[in-house]
Amino acid sequence: MSETRAKRALLFATLAFAANFSVWTLYAAIVLPLSSQWQLTVTELGSLLAAPIFTGALSRIPAGELADRYSAKALFVVQMLICVPALACLYFATSYSQLFFFGLWIGLSGSSFTLGIRYVCDFYKRNQQGTAMGIFGVGNAGAAITLVLAPWLMERYGWQWVGPVYAFGLLLVAVLYGVFAPNQPDHAHVINSKPQTWALLLKNTQVWRLGLYYYFVFGSFLALLLWLPYYYMEAYQLSIKQAMAFTLFFVATSSVIRALGGWFADKYGGRSVNWSVFWVCLVCLFFLSYPPTTMTIHGIKQDVNLSVSVNVWAFTCLLFVIGLAQGFGRASVFKVIHENYPLEMGKVGGFIAAIGALGGFTLPIMFGAVVDLFGFYSASFMLLYAVLAVCMMLMYFAVRAERYQRRLNEAASYNFLEDDSL
Repeated sequence: MSETRAKRALLFATLAFAANFSVWTLYAAIVLPLSSQWQLTVTELGSLLAAPIFTGALSRIPAGELADRYSAKALFVVQMLICVPALACLYFATSYSQLFFFGLWIGLSGSSFTLGIRYVCDFYKRNQQGTAMGIFGVGNAGAAITLVLAPWLMERYGWQWVGPVYAFGLLLVAVLYGVFAPNQPDHAHVINSKPQTWALLLKNTQVWRLGLYYYFVFGSFLALLLWLPYYYMEAYQLSIKQAMAFTLFFVATSSVIRALGGWFADKYGGRSVNWSVFWVCLVCLFFLSYPPTTMTIHGIKQDVNLSVSVNVWAFTCLLFVIGLAQGFGRASVFKVIHENYPLEMGKVGGFIAAIGALGGFTLPIMFGAVVDLFGFYSASFMLLYAVLAVCMMLMYFAVRAERYQRRLNEAASYNFLEDDSL
């Protein structure tokens, strides 16, 4: 297979994924201004933000199943064409229920990740999968495009025109991808002689573990993308433009670094990269979880008052480090998936990607709940700290169990050889 053909496939797949990701996260840019204009409640606001994420997560499962059986390229084009009418119809939305319905429809763009990953994998060798999938994952930067383009369109032409402009852009990308992206090689549609049934898949603890890892590295990234504008505005009293700028910085850097994360996963192994990522995030989340605190020390002659808090710049720096680590983690998880399920990247990858995307749906809701419960905004990062702690414990015990099983196998093999020699 020619290297040029593989690079062309990766280029157009990444561009198509970036376009779809910008569509999938479109509501992150347009809902906040509409919430004040339409006087939406916090529950209605959260539901609108979650609507595209929900359908995008669930649609990854059937998309992966279909991509293992049929042409991932053709399915990718069909998926984009299905989303175009929903974007165009945003122009006519005049109520909350209509906006919610179109959000569910637009969410089908979230399945593009599963289709694109399945497509790209067929062009690269096993030792290049991490790098290829990491470069493809840079398409997450499509969210950064939305955070810049959508507010500009809203300011100049009104929010109604955002949908039609995006519809035209997605249609153009679908045509370019369909015409110029190469077809998958002949072996791409060969199904594993013993494909894993859904019953076996759901009983496989490794799949659930990888899903939980991806829930953190991708689900929390997606959740923070939606949550950060609100967090910056409420916790640090920034304007919406300032909040969007800080969020843009987080999204762009976390997305672009994913390519380097894929290379590291190829060189050092996906599990090693994951473990390093978790430790970096754990340290950063410890500081982000610390609420603003005032202490009084009763001295001999007078009291000493101490105030401890994370200012906006320290907060952004810690968040920047977490974003970089998550970018590495998103690439390394899929490297591990390919190492274990190379012939079922569609089905298994789609299932794990769905679990990860559900993080973008469930975590913002839980963020709001814990903030209401504890009464301070950093409680949302306490929740992420707890999720990460569970991930690390599961990885630790999984590694121990594998080492123990390997020793048992080696001992059994040694005893067998001894008996055979006698």
